[in-house]
Amino acid sequence: MAKKSEQERKGILGRAVDALSSRDEKAEAEAAKKEADAAAHKASQELARRQAAESAAKTAERRAAEAEKAAAEAQAKLAELEREKRAAEIAARREQIQRETQERIEQRKAEAEAAAAAAQPAVYVVKPGDSLSKIAKEVLGDASRWPDIFKANKDKIKDPNLIYPGQELTLPE
Repeated sequence: MAKKSEQERKGILGRAVDALSSRDEKAEAEAAKKEADAAAHKASQELARRQAAESAAKTAERRAAEAEKAAAEAQAKLAELEREKRAAEIAARREQIQRETQERIEQRKAEAEAAAAAAQPAVYVVKPGDSLSKIAKEVLGDASRWPDIFKANKDKIKDPNLIYPGQELTLPE
């Protein structure tokens, strides 16, 4: 019986050792499972972060491409506006030159008309009560210049004291 009790003891000890081993194995398995779950969770989070980063990078690339396209369109629009501005400046300058040219033409016409009028001798029509000295004072600003009027009209006036209303006298310059 001693053998049996030793076996029983061994059996009990074996069972206890088995139970402890089993408990330790279960604890180790649970710890390993927890570690594996934590590692899987960590890997899942890392994968999610990578996917989010890739998505953000793709979005950033798409937005950068859109920004480049918008910048190119804006640059083209700016160039068009610059061309339009330059064309408007040229048209405005052309109009200004045309106005200035027209003003010069009109000024030269006026000068030519004035020169033509100046080239023709001024004529004074004698009124009742006029005398050469009165005409000289009125038209030339100095009554003592009556001899100048007389000299300019020798062909029309024989006597400086005799002039007649309606008579046309050429005035000296």
